[in-house]
Amino acid sequence: MNPYVQYMYSYPHKTAYRPLSGPSLSEYAPLLKGEGHGLYLHIPFCQTKCGYCNLFSVTGQTQERIDRYLAAVEQQSRQYHEVLKPYQSVFSSLDIGGGTPLLLTERQLERVFGSLNQYFQFSEDQRTGVETAPNQTTREKLAILKQAGVSRISMGIQSFSDKELGALRRQHNAKQAREALTLIQSFDFSCVNVDFIYGIPGQTVDSLLASLKEAISFEPDEIFIYPLYVKHGAGLEREGVVPEPEKALIQYRVARDFLKEAGFRQDSMRRFVKGSEERRFSECGYGTSLALGCGGRSYLGRLHFCSPYAITKKECLLRLDEYEQTEDYTKITHGILLSEEELKRRYVIRHLLIRPGLDLSRYYNTFGSQVMEDFSLLCDWEKDGYLWRGEYLSLTDKGLELSDYLGPQLISPEIVTAMAEWEELYGKTYDSLPRQSEKL
Repeated sequence: MNPYVQYMYSYPHKTAYRPLSGPSLSEYAPLLKGEGHGLYLHIPFCQTKCGYCNLFSVTGQTQERIDRYLAAVEQQSRQYHEVLKPYQSVFSSLDIGGGTPLLLTERQLERVFGSLNQYFQFSEDQRTGVETAPNQTTREKLAILKQAGVSRISMGIQSFSDKELGALRRQHNAKQAREALTLIQSFDFSCVNVDFIYGIPGQTVDSLLASLKEAISFEPDEIFIYPLYVKHGAGLEREGVVPEPEKALIQYRVARDFLKEAGFRQDSMRRFVKGSEERRFSECGYGTSLALGCGGRSYLGRLHFCSPYAITKKECLLRLDEYEQTEDYTKITHGILLSEEELKRRYVIRHLLIRPGLDLSRYYNTFGSQVMEDFSLLCDWEKDGYLWRGEYLSLTDKGLELSDYLGPQLISPEIVTAMAEWEELYGKTYDSLPRQSEKL
């Protein structure tokens, strides 16, 4: 059994999205009335492409190109502002991801925050998170984030071993990661998160533990650990790198036990939070979130939408051109409308893979049915020791470590088919690309 089938960070995956005609933001804007919504800005630019990355990002872009993109984001924000004005939308969270948001210059960062505050209203207790990378983390840029009220900084370190960083095709070294993390901690942000990867070629249990031990010496508030995935379009795939799931699972177990013994609470297969206080239940799957930029996705009830999924640099640049040339950003042209069954699946996936789990009474009150009857597969998981039933339906430690194996089993046949169709289409495109061996 391969425990690493698919990372279920959301449902359905973007590869199941298709062209849409008819929907517009104005039609769904009433869902954004009042308070409690999320806003996301995607910055799709990076210094270099990491070997495992298949996210929507491009490298080698000029400052003029980035400015052109920011101008398009401002135009989109202006149009969204006009549509949302009657509903007095107030956003309680703002996340800026990518890509590498801090690749922007100081002037561009100030421009971004100025534009967001001009066109959107935020709550007083707004939570703002920004992603960064060691090479792009400077005192001047962090000062801008602090001034803008950023509360959470997330940095992808992945390893404190230069050899392992090289295997991942990361462009920073361990020394730069240490310096960046020290600098971040000096600004006293409310939450500092660092990311690490296990299952790296050449990595051992001891080297993974060495990285995590060094990480906790910086006293981060959160640590995320990710298994190495090598997906279509990633550089490591072209180099023929094949992950070793059995080895990765052993490393995961050792890392999990170490972090828990070090005083971190495990909230999911990936997320570890400093402190032992039990995680409070939080409703997921029905929240409303609006995305700006090319590559981010919006969630408005049954409607999920974004720009068409792309991985290769050529495809991403094509999508960027289309985005920048858009005249009416309120027209929704690509996404998916979820059926009642798909809403149930999303609800189960979004709650079950994160502790404390799925509130059984809330599920019944939401859908008018029992989750164990809707998804008989869960009864099998209970028998196999993957989950336990109380007030919440929660994954056991055995089930939690198999999140990327169990979660995909909840994908509907229709979504599986749509994803497979995209993979087949992309595979034909990918097969035409030169492999690493062909370039030598």
